[in-house]
Amino acid sequence: MSALLVPPGRPHRAHDRGSALRTISAQTYRAFLASPEGAALGAGFLQCPSWADVKEGWRAQLLGWGPDPQAGELTGVALVLLRQFPGTRKYFAYLPEGPVADWSDPDIDGWLGPLLEHLRRAGAFAVRIGPSPAYRRWDAARLKPLTGPGRRLGDVLASEVDPLGTAVAERLRARDWRRCGGDGTGEDGDAQPRHVFQVPLAGRTTEELWTGLNQEWRRNVRRAQKEGVEVVVGSAAELPDFYRLLGITERRDGFRLGRSLAYYERQYAALNAEEPGRMKLYLARHRGEILAAHTLITVGRRAWYQTGASADHRREVRPSNALQWRMLLDAHALGADVYDMRGVPSTLDPGERAYGLLRWKLGTGGQVVETLGEWERPLGGSANHTLHRAFLAYLNRR
Repeated sequence: MSALLVPPGRPHRAHDRGSALRTISAQTYRAFLASPEGAALGAGFLQCPSWADVKEGWRAQLLGWGPDPQAGELTGVALVLLRQFPGTRKYFAYLPEGPVADWSDPDIDGWLGPLLEHLRRAGAFAVRIGPSPAYRRWDAARLKPLTGPGRRLGDVLASEVDPLGTAVAERLRARDWRRCGGDGTGEDGDAQPRHVFQVPLAGRTTEELWTGLNQEWRRNVRRAQKEGVEVVVGSAAELPDFYRLLGITERRDGFRLGRSLAYYERQYAALNAEEPGRMKLYLARHRGEILAAHTLITVGRRAWYQTGASADHRREVRPSNALQWRMLLDAHALGADVYDMRGVPSTLDPGERAYGLLRWKLGTGGQVVETLGEWERPLGGSANHTLHRAFLAYLNRR
């Protein structure tokens, strides 16, 4: 594993809780995520130790805090990615969709303070985190009739506002954290999608999932079945086919992920080495040809549709709808509570090209979820503030 496990020094102590923060082994980290206490925190795949092996150009630390971290007595963990600022010995610390912590703890300083102090001592000049609580939710049924020119998610009253997310945002602001991209509805500034689309699975039958699809989705799934579209789970051998289709999709839909085939091969190998079947590649074949390929990642009781790709021809046989229906059913069979379809745009304007992705996902009958997004702060001192501003300018030029 490529994660840099710093030799343990004297632990940082949370002054009023007797909780230590230490670097820990990957084995200890994974054991915590698999425990009832760790599983309840709902870690995403970006906070699994294997993600350190996916990201090139970053050094990594695995941290844990609790009564006795090295003995596995933990209450939280964090995968920290460190990117060196060119020409310096200083690092930007990034915790993608992390740390894995109890954000409902009223004394977040008990673990957040020692975490920041550890990173400062490790040479970090600034840190970015991605708190896990949700902020707002919009049901598909609420959004569908409210689309229109110039409209955005923020223009529509949310179906639900999460009180925990609101409280966490207030606590972070009080501690001088800044929400990347600001508090508007745009995603600019976040490395991970601020708005995601989720289909609740817990307590639902497969029949209820089927009736939750809108009429167009059900018609398309039936069309794929009638046309003989075959959905299978592939292997690493089909990743080049997936990557070829991804290039076609990027050109057709006007976006660019900027990832290489080697990236997906590394991701597939790393995640499945950590847990067999953690990442799967689903293929939709028609007349022997792969027309669409989507990736699925599972951690605990959560499942994510990460990336999808499809051909330009024979789209009328609806291979992508067939893939998603099979993936949703498989996630349900695995006991996942939520099927996360990842990022969606914030626009509700049918005239904007990006709206097509949101419209497609709305057809599954789930919810748009606005996460708390990503938050940043420099780690004290005028020199670190200056480095932080320079680093942001460097990223904007890349």
